Amino acid sequence: MEDEDVVSDFHAIGEKHTKADEHAEIVVIGAGAAGLAAAITAAKAGAQVMLVDENPLGAGLIGMDVPLLFGNRWTAAVQNQGRMLEQVLTANPGLEEAFELGIDVKLGTYAWGAFTGGPNLRSLPEPVVGLADETRSWIVGFRRLIIATGARDLVYAFKGFETPGVVGALGLTALIQTYASFNGQRIVILGTGDLAVATATMALDAGYDVAALVEVRDTPQADVSALIARGVEIVTGHAILEALGNAEGVTAALLAPVAGGETRSIACDTICLAVGAVPVIDLADVAGAKIARNEAGAFVPGKLPAGVFVTGDAAGLGTDAAAAGVAAATAALASLGHDVQASAVPSEATALPADTDAYRMDWMRALMTTGGQDVIACSCEEVSRRDLLDVQPPRYLAAPTDKHNSLKQLAEDGPVSQDQIKRLTRACMGPCQARRCREQVAMIMAIGTDRPLGSIALAGYRAPVRPLPLGVLAAASETPGMVEGWNVWFGIRTQWIPYDDIGTEREAERAGRMAHF
Repeated sequence: MEDEDVVSDFHAIGEKHTKADEHAEIVVIGAGAAGLAAAITAAKAGAQVMLVDENPLGAGLIGMDVPLLFGNRWTAAVQNQGRMLEQVLTANPGLEEAFELGIDVKLGTYAWGAFTGGPNLRSLPEPVVGLADETRSWIVGFRRLIIATGARDLVYAFKGFETPGVVGALGLTALIQTYASFNGQRIVILGTGDLAVATATMALDAGYDVAALVEVRDTPQADVSALIARGVEIVTGHAILEALGNAEGVTAALLAPVAGGETRSIACDTICLAVGAVPVIDLADVAGAKIARNEAGAFVPGKLPAGVFVTGDAAGLGTDAAAAGVAAATAALASLGHDVQASAVPSEATALPADTDAYRMDWMRALMTTGGQDVIACSCEEVSRRDLLDVQPPRYLAAPTDKHNSLKQLAEDGPVSQDQIKRLTRACMGPCQARRCREQVAMIMAIGTDRPLGSIALAGYRAPVRPLPLGVLAAASETPGMVEGWNVWFGIRTQWIPYDDIGTEREAERAGRMAHF
């Protein structure tokens, strides 16, 4: 066919996509140890670098426990963005060097999506990352993207879980060290592994009281001798049964022996989940990375799209974050043709944590044994453990007339996945974007199907990976061509024409009216 015979669809997006508002040779997402090291390394090599970090978070996201479990345990200081910015700069002195090197540092900025092309993205003029702050969103084009989004809290639910004062270990660390806005004093920590010990030590050093570490197994999972010497009680063979409290927050942690017996309570105003952490892979997933489980039992980016690098905790826990950031930057620079000395590439830490599936499943089984099946697992959608095991539809729908399959029966028809259970129960469909329930839902599914945790397929992520207001996302600019071609939904005029009018003179009349919209 000759070129002049080709007629483009007026309503197709084609090449009408808006151009990027800004451009950078290398965009780094995350200003933690890995991201900061990557940005500084790239800038020193002469690259044009943009460094994006969502801290200081807006109070709205903190209130939704995004990206960490903050548990309503912050002071009113988080409402003061100026003060929060000062705290972030104080807590991360490496940012000063980034500014001095001329890096375009964007703090308080959320990366809500990254797009590198593909079957449904051919209209993109170039690889882009979507950014937003509290008032607007915009698009940044890049040649290389380094994702250093870190880790988030591994969350378990129990009775009273939503009482103010139930926090995650990383959320607690951020409130104390990054924001200096922790509104609590006496803490009970769940877990006795390295993360729990480090969190307890940090809290004690900051002047807070750590009442106890609680462990479902019969022995601590890390060296707790230093904590015992500082007066911290180690309670083994127990699970959290309930967070006791009132409208103001937690007043005590009610514990139950896993093997059965008398319950006991420990007075506290904060209960901290420190069983584990999870790599933040949502942006990498959206960008087109192939997600797979590593030998440590964590879902991490595997094969990456061209021009995208993932480093630090986002690539898997247990690495030297700063060294990993330097390595990622060096690889990105080399791919761009920069003169990089091979000797400048440090090796990443090779030691990976031991497989954690068994330990995390021990916690889940202990919580279900002591707390039962009626505890809410997905608080946004009010899905209980029983709802998951029985594959029950959302609570706001009328009760089904036919009997639903159990998870075990469902698994007999083929492998179960989180995407499948989302559609059947709405678990993990809420505004927290499954940060509070994704992992525990997978564990309940493994228990309900009597299958290994590693066999439960991960649910995919979708942009935006931050729960931003539609008003912010809608602020993105549109070209005249885009506006002209989208006067009705997908250009299907008959969508707004009553069926009985199609094929009559009224169809043309209504189509004429729609042309003005």
